[in-house]
Amino acid sequence: MIRPAAAACLCLVLAACASGGGGDRVNLPTAPKPGEPGGIVGLSPVTMRGNFGAPAFVRKDGAVEMWRYDGRACKAFFFLYPETAGLQVRHVETIPRGRDTAADPDCLTALLAEHRGPQPVS
Repeated sequence: MIRPAAAACLCLVLAACASGGGGDRVNLPTAPKPGEPGGIVGLSPVTMRGNFGAPAFVRKDGAVEMWRYDGRACKAFFFLYPETAGLQVRHVETIPRGRDTAADPDCLTALLAEHRGPQPVS
């Protein structure tokens, strides 16, 4: 009698799992269109530091690095991959995302301006 009862319980548990639990479904946002803002792909770490300063955070996964820059209104994530000439930016994303790609060019411009400070008026 124990075996048929165990089999019945197992069937009930599997049926509950298969029903999805009745929870609400959450739709994921659509993926951004591929493409990078001009002048970003191929930047070296030296150029990145010159343009944006020191990153707020660096994550290393093997030979690949992710550099995060925090601005007043946005964050940028630069993904550097090993190339023949050393590490180079291959991809960038921002939060909030751009309208047409994963990186908002206005965010990158703002980060550049924040690093360079106020410019003299001519």
